Amino acid sequence: MAGASLLTLLDDIATILDDVAVMTKVAAKKSAAVADDVAAMTKVATQKTAGVLGDDLALNAQQVTGVRAEREIPVVWAVAKGSLVNKAILVPAALAISALLPVLITPLLMLGGAFLCFEGVEKLAHKFLHSAAEDEAAHASHAQANANAAVNLVDFEKDKIKGAVRTDFILSAEIIVIALGTVAAAPFAQQVAVLVSIALLMTVGVYGLVAGIVKLDDLGLWLSGKASAVAQAVGRGLLAAAPRLMKFLSVAGMAAMFLVGGGILVHGIPALHHGIEAMGAAAGAWPLGGVWSALTTNLLNAVVGLMAGALVLGAWLLVQRLRGPAAARG
Repeated sequence: MAGASLLTLLDDIATILDDVAVMTKVAAKKSAAVADDVAAMTKVATQKTAGVLGDDLALNAQQVTGVRAEREIPVVWAVAKGSLVNKAILVPAALAISALLPVLITPLLMLGGAFLCFEGVEKLAHKFLHSAAEDEAAHASHAQANANAAVNLVDFEKDKIKGAVRTDFILSAEIIVIALGTVAAAPFAQQVAVLVSIALLMTVGVYGLVAGIVKLDDLGLWLSGKASAVAQAVGRGLLAAAPRLMKFLSVAGMAAMFLVGGGILVHGIPALHHGIEAMGAAAGAWPLGGVWSALTTNLLNAVVGLMAGALVLGAWLLVQRLRGPAAARG
């Protein structure tokens, strides 16, 4: 009997171990599935927020220009740290909204889209709203700060960093809200994983590229001074490409404002969304239908963004004009 009891006990232990192995395997599969889901959602969220990155990249690269060459990387690093602080504030706030007031996600997306469109139109109208003398004065101020040893460059850099961090806060908020809209239906833990991943990826990606862009001309200058003819040719090419790259990023960023902002606004208005989808589907019947469908949809989204931005800018200018006389009387 004792032997039989021992065999029974061993059999029970073996059964329990089999069950544990099966449950471990199932748990591993579920963990892998969750990891795959997080990776997939992070990829989708990254694609949806990528349109904002052209603007983010161009604006931040422009913000840190105007400082001395040896101080460019420290300034970029300071702005990157400020960006991480911004996201440390924005991610918990976005998660709290998703958990407590999910109904606010769409209105916040619409506000972010409207702001993007407003920024785009304001840039287009810049030459009408700001005189060439103002732009020239700002450029001269930057040049003077670098050339004059009496100027307090620490304060000058602090102003540049503060301006760049403020810009980053607005753009980071748009990125986080767009990403949140992508994963709003997912479990809370997956929302946390996706938003944290997006925040880190965007910060590292944007400011890594900004650091590379602002030092591109220095790299070109260093290569052009080398003895090798190939290195000199590459250096001259980089020196020629650097200003063109900045200009391209500025144009691409402006286009992204209308495409992304307009797309957000369109998705928030069901009738408009279905109408544009129908037009895109109709264009899909043409040769190379997929290309024409995508072009039609994006073009219409951009037109909506342009119109919305013009309306917001007009309202803002009206408020400024109405406040002007009152401010003068006060």
